[in-house]
Amino acid sequence: MTDPIADYLTRLRNAIKANHRVVTIPASNLKKDITKILFEKGYILNYKFIDDDRQGLIKIALKYSNTDKTCAIRSLKRVSSPGLRCYAGYKKMPRVINGLGIAIISTSKGVMTDKEAVMEKIGGEVLCYIY
Repeated sequence: MTDPIADYLTRLRNAIKANHRVVTIPASNLKKDITKILFEKGYILNYKFIDDDRQGLIKIALKYSNTDKTCAIRSLKRVSSPGLRCYAGYKKMPRVINGLGIAIISTSKGVMTDKEAVMEKIGGEVLCYIY
């Protein structure tokens, strides 16, 4: 697999389209950090890291509304890829839907949202947009 972040987003996207409640994804430290951000921002209901002798797994419980059964995550878009890295400084940080969505940024101080990166005044690689 050449792009594990794209695989992570695709598994989430496919689970949302199939109306699954739980999705299981192979774990890595970067994927764990992205999952924690999604939970903190309210895009997923819950998560669990399962560590075994191999790579480990992430179980994610997706968040749906009770009235019309739509998922909290409307769209997932991969921005930076292994063939074309996209970087942004803190002054030119991308805004997703005028601040309603989040951009996940990989910085020298760890993985964080676009708003946190601007507050810390650091730039980094733009991984994905979520809204």
